[in-house]
Amino acid sequence: MAPTLSTANFADPAEVTEFVVNKGNGVKGLSETGIKALPDQYIQPFEERLINKFVNETDEAIPVIDMSDPNGNKVAEAICDAAEKWGFFQVINHGVPLDVLDNVKAATHRFFNLPVEEKSRFTKENSLTTNVRFGTSFSPRAEKALEWKDYLSLFFVSEAEAEQFWPDVCKNEALEYMNKSKTMVRKLLEYLGKNLNVKELDETKESLFMGSIRVNLNYYPICPNPDLTVGVGRHSDVSSLTILLQDQIGGLHVRSLSSGNWVHVPPVPGSFVINIGDAMQILSNGRYKSVEHRVLANGSNNRISVPIFVNPKPESVIGPLPEVIANGEEPIYKDVVYSDYVRYFFKKAHDGKKTVDFAKI
Repeated sequence: MAPTLSTANFADPAEVTEFVVNKGNGVKGLSETGIKALPDQYIQPFEERLINKFVNETDEAIPVIDMSDPNGNKVAEAICDAAEKWGFFQVINHGVPLDVLDNVKAATHRFFNLPVEEKSRFTKENSLTTNVRFGTSFSPRAEKALEWKDYLSLFFVSEAEAEQFWPDVCKNEALEYMNKSKTMVRKLLEYLGKNLNVKELDETKESLFMGSIRVNLNYYPICPNPDLTVGVGRHSDVSSLTILLQDQIGGLHVRSLSSGNWVHVPPVPGSFVINIGDAMQILSNGRYKSVEHRVLANGSNNRISVPIFVNPKPESVIGPLPEVIANGEEPIYKDVVYSDYVRYFFKKAHDGKKTVDFAKI
C-alpha cells in the first residue's frame, strides 16, 4: 500500500523530513503519495537550477572503449587517454557476464520495492552494522537542499559478513556483481598503472588501489518539478575508480574538462561507465582527472544505478606515487590518510570539486 501523508503536511518541512528521513519512506515513498509539487527542502539553489536548463546544449561525448579489442596496447592507450582528458569513459565487451548485470538491476528493484518496515531495518538507527545502510539524499544533516535519491550502501568486509548482514533480496546478486567485475577492475588498474610507471599490480599496489570496496544500489523515483532539484548534486567521487551500471533511463551528466559544458552519458546497453576518483587523481599526481558529475531528477521515469566504488583501504596513506615523482615531477598533493579524506567529504554537502583541495600542498 502506498504511504499516506496528507498533502497539507507537505508545507511543513519538519513533516517531510519526518516522513522521508526518520520514518524511512525515502523519496520513493514521497513520490508514491502522488505529490504534485516538490517540497521546499528539495529546491536547489539558483546555480544548480540553471545548470539543469543547459545540460543538453553540447554534442560532446565521453569515449566508449571496446575492451575486447585484441590489440591490448590500443585499449590501454584509449583508457589512459580518456582518464587524462575526460576522467570518464564507457567500456563495452568488458568480460562481465550480462546476466550478472541484469540480476543486480532486478535485485535493486526488489530491494526498493520492499515494504518500508523491511527497508527500515537497514537505516542508520536500526542497522546491525555500519557496513549496511539504507538512506536518502547525501548527507541530510549537512545539506541546505536535499537530493531526490534513495540508496542502499553495502561496504564489503568479507563474504561471511555480507552473508550475515546484507539484505536477503539483493545480497547474492550484489556479491556476484562485485566479484565478477574484479577481473575487469584489475585490468583497468593495470592499464592505468603501467602508464604511471607502476610495473605490476602487486599486493601492496592492489591494497592501495582496491583495498576496500563499496556497492551502492541507487533509486531515483519519479519527481514532481524535476527541473527544480537534482538526483545527485555536483561532486567528484572519493574512490580510486568508480564502476557504474546504469539502466536505460539516462540523466548522468559529466563536466567536460575542455569546455566546461555538462555532457550527458547516454545509457549503452551492456556497458559500464568508469570514472576516475579523487584518490586516483592524487595517486597519479593530477595526471588522471577526477571529474565533476551530477544526475538530473526525472519527471516521468524511475531510474536505478548500481555503482561499485573501488577505494584504497581506509588506513592507507595516499599521496603521489613514488613511481610518478621518481622522474623529478613536483608533487602537487601531500600524503593524507584515506579515511580522513573520506570523512571530510561526507561532512559537507555536495560541492563540486572542493574535497580534493584538502590534499593540495
